[in-house]
Amino acid sequence: MEEQTNQNTEAPKEEAPKADGRKEDIVSDAKGLLSQLETILEEYLVKKAPFAIPIKGKELIVKIAPYIVIIFAIMAVPVLLAALGLSAIFAPIAFLGGFGAVAFLSVIFAAVSLVIEIIAIPGLFARTRRGWKFAFYASIVNLVRSIASFNIIGGIIGAIIGWYILFQVKELYKNS
Repeated sequence: MEEQTNQNTEAPKEEAPKADGRKEDIVSDAKGLLSQLETILEEYLVKKAPFAIPIKGKELIVKIAPYIVIIFAIMAVPVLLAALGLSAIFAPIAFLGGFGAVAFLSVIFAAVSLVIEIIAIPGLFARTRRGWKFAFYASIVNLVRSIASFNIIGGIIGAIIGWYILFQVKELYKNS
């Protein structure tokens, strides 16, 4: 009789599912888009801007910016808490009219923006580029909130004014 070779009759073990990179791709794409937006805004709001803020004005803005963020953050917390409370009370009625989802989405974006602004405060005091970037990200979230709330024109005008100031003072924030 022929001796049978000892063959492995088990099915090959499946490897653990590898991350297919979707999450990394999304993060990479978002960083790329933000970088492109930053480059475009730098071009039009600094290099091609018809008016540049004088250096003394930039210094003043950079000195008071963290305090302004703190003041607005303190004022925003009770408003957000009230909005969350009122949206919970009126949610059944508001959703019937179709505006509940928009209002709730606006409150969520406002809360996210507030958190990003609070994260930016130490960097704004230290004049780091990281603090400046968080202020920039908060402005983007505020623009998205305005668009989601159907306040498109006001959101765009506010974003352009805010970005103009942000990009004019960007040079005073150092990488550290």
